[in-house]
Amino acid sequence: MINNETRRKLEEMNLSEFIQALELQEKEPTYQALSFEERLQLIVDYTYQEKYTNKVKRLSKMAKFRYPQACIEEIYYTDRQLDRNKILSLSTCQFMNTNTNIIIDGFTGSGKTFLACALGKSACKLGYRTRYIRMPDLLQLHDEAATTVTGVSKLLKKFEGYTLLIIDEWMIDELSRQQEHFLFELVERRHTDKSTILCTQYRIEDWHTRLGGGIHADAIIDRIVNNSVHIYAGELNMRKVKNTP
Repeated sequence: MINNETRRKLEEMNLSEFIQALELQEKEPTYQALSFEERLQLIVDYTYQEKYTNKVKRLSKMAKFRYPQACIEEIYYTDRQLDRNKILSLSTCQFMNTNTNIIIDGFTGSGKTFLACALGKSACKLGYRTRYIRMPDLLQLHDEAATTVTGVSKLLKKFEGYTLLIIDEWMIDELSRQQEHFLFELVERRHTDKSTILCTQYRIEDWHTRLGGGIHADAIIDRIVNNSVHIYAGELNMRKVKNTP
């Protein structure tokens, strides 16, 4: 049985999982037959796994996924035009090593968001800071931030910091000049060392008009598309298939 001082030191080192593992062993007689080295290895394994699981949970919660339970293993492929090998390859998150973006387009209800959240969950499992947000919500944050002197710069700093950023409903609404500039700044700050996943109903050739048709539109498209992987989610309505909202 560990004494109070040892417990305090372990808790101070943020090793509460180590205490849990040790207490489990003390309650189970079968562990007493093991050697010190064997028991220590089991405690370390338990502590590592618990810390890893808690870290993934924490990153997933911070990501604010639309579908928190989404995972690559549950991607539906039947009657869809999805390339299984491409999806599985992307789930390793190697694309993030080259700051590659992912563009997921398709009809309403085609499963774009679920797929993006599943890739985001894979990133969380590998320890990457990830954030999901709908474009209307991102623009609302911008408009609110614009009411203060440093609001927009703080917002840019926040969202440029995520290793993987998922923007859903990309270009669903028309943009003001200020919003165009904000998106340009965000894309500009991320394109050399971060990856972004965009979910949209619009084909790439329609982006220029949706983004205002000017210099900002040219710059945004250039920075996103030239280093990107394209996924077509298809036309099958996954909400009907899965009976989800």
